[in-house]
Amino acid sequence: MQARVNWVEDVMFVAESGSGHAIVLDGAPEGGGRNLGMRPMELVALGVAGCSSYDVVSILRKARQKISHCEARVSAERADAVPAVFESIHLHFRLAGENLNEAQVARAIKLSAEKYCSASIMLKRAGVKITHDYEIVDGAPAGATADR
Repeated sequence: MQARVNWVEDVMFVAESGSGHAIVLDGAPEGGGRNLGMRPMELVALGVAGCSSYDVVSILRKARQKISHCEARVSAERADAVPAVFESIHLHFRLAGENLNEAQVARAIKLSAEKYCSASIMLKRAGVKITHDYEIVDGAPAGATADR
């Protein structure tokens, strides 16, 4: 993987991935930023959620589950010292679909956590406690993105 991060001004940066996508990183005003982008540690937590969500959807599709919605809500706790590393990350999955099998959902989340999600497995090896739970909801919840 190749990527780069370019300094714009103050504590604002533009991160560009090797796949050609970009995102703005910025700090809070009290840290010299203008709050115009995500914080780097937010991206780390979102990376875990994205990686695991990718796995869960892929595993459920391979199991012929008719999934129509997957949302991962992230809660993270950081150390109260420098460096303010993550101590724990919790992912709460909200899934919807046609007759989703609860055992298949639990299996998909477990496989992601224990075998496939590189981001969460890497952080676990560094001592971060990563937990998961889920709920199966009827249809896509309010505020959800369109079904795929």
